[in-house]
Amino acid sequence: MVRARFVLPVVVAAVALAADAVSTQPRSFVVTGARLADGSGGELRAGAVRVDGDTIVAVGDVTPRPGETVIDGAGLVLAPGFIDIHNHSTDGLEKEPAAVTQVSQGITTVAVGQDGSSPWPLAAYVQRLRTRPPAVNVVVFAGHATIRRQVMGDDYKRPARTAEIARMKTLMTKAMGEGAFGLSSGLEYEVGSYSSVEEVVEMSRAASEGGGMYISHIRDEADLSMDAIREAIAIGERGKLPVQITHIKLGTVGVWGKAQEVVALVQAAQKRGVDVTADAYPYLAWQSTPRVLIPNKKYEDPASVQRGLDDIGGAKNVQITRWKGQEPFVGKRLDEAARALGVSDVEAYIRFQRDDDAGMIGHAMIEDDLRTFYQQPWVMVASDGGIANNHPRGAGTFPRVLGLYVRDKGWIALPEAIRKMTAMPAARLGLKDRGLLKTGMKADLVLFDPATVIDHSTFEQPRALATGIAKVWVNGGLVWTGAAAGAARPGQVLAHSRPAGR
Repeated sequence: MVRARFVLPVVVAAVALAADAVSTQPRSFVVTGARLADGSGGELRAGAVRVDGDTIVAVGDVTPRPGETVIDGAGLVLAPGFIDIHNHSTDGLEKEPAAVTQVSQGITTVAVGQDGSSPWPLAAYVQRLRTRPPAVNVVVFAGHATIRRQVMGDDYKRPARTAEIARMKTLMTKAMGEGAFGLSSGLEYEVGSYSSVEEVVEMSRAASEGGGMYISHIRDEADLSMDAIREAIAIGERGKLPVQITHIKLGTVGVWGKAQEVVALVQAAQKRGVDVTADAYPYLAWQSTPRVLIPNKKYEDPASVQRGLDDIGGAKNVQITRWKGQEPFVGKRLDEAARALGVSDVEAYIRFQRDDDAGMIGHAMIEDDLRTFYQQPWVMVASDGGIANNHPRGAGTFPRVLGLYVRDKGWIALPEAIRKMTAMPAARLGLKDRGLLKTGMKADLVLFDPATVIDHSTFEQPRALATGIAKVWVNGGLVWTGAAAGAARPGQVLAHSRPAGR
């Protein structure tokens, strides 16, 4: 029986740090009575877990010692902390180190520097986070577009020359030396879209030489999705490194229902030895800039704009998240804005995209495709969200999977869903001491109620917090109490190490 499903959402603005939270964590504590989801995908089992300092020191038949702190997990599930392999909290971690929207959904490690955009230089960013640690652990990628701008400046609307590619490769090597876990790209976005395959392959080779991976927002997530997936696979194959097709989706009407074709492409690559995986978020709407709707970049050509709007199912499927000077339209659909302005949908789009910082949500995906992706053993869970994100995935991703797609719809068994959130991304990133409930692993832990866990964030209220996450620990420090953030800031910038066999 599902208990207390419809509870009132907790809004971030209403959540303060727990005033009475203990800033010094007990050195040793035991979680008893919970069912253990160890991250491997195996069946849940009864048992207890002892943590000493920042490390799991015992799992299974554990008897609390006299005076030892005991957390009663009766009726709950204890799992490794959730690892978000695609997260956009790069700036948010410095502005809000408590990371409330992240820890409240069970996230204990975030991978930032995504979609080709990263801090630069990486070393300075890493040092700032080490000086003022956040509540969560951090993994950093180096952004292709960021490095491209370092070399090409504002003259980026063309293929890079051989000498420029060589400089980009040198900077990528430098980034790997400063702790990058690999190269991220956003080939659908303005700066990255002008790059050649050869340019990205060369930068990927630099990442590979440092033991890194390639994670890509592919060149097209719409009508040309298949070609873009082939390109990502080719970059991984030629660059000789693992490739991750991130937030895998089919984002326009013309490719709806073709998820099995994507699966076939990936499986064929895997069979010939390409190390390719993917991640997905559990929502039927994507977030980006309005210019991604117009692949030919003729943003003010009415015919091109009309085709772009038709591809997404019309202006009614474009939700405005940022529009400087037109703030009353934020949260509204583009067709509503057009009517209010007394102009056509096409003209409203043209005005909208003139704001270089404009943002939108595209309601243009179908559930059948999402289910197909999530049921693949090589697709993990990731948010593509982050602190202060204006898409509900920023506050709700992991509880939504556990509540809606595991419990309510039965798409994935609970142990498998936990694997997709823990051991699988940990292995992908080469994090040897996280992702499993096992002696010697770091104490990143999530205690949650499988009967009530659910997201509450919506497109209208994107930062409403999830419920059902009882406690969250990062490196043994309590960062979420079930209703408020703990006082601890035990997050670390995780060091990159070359995965075994590479």
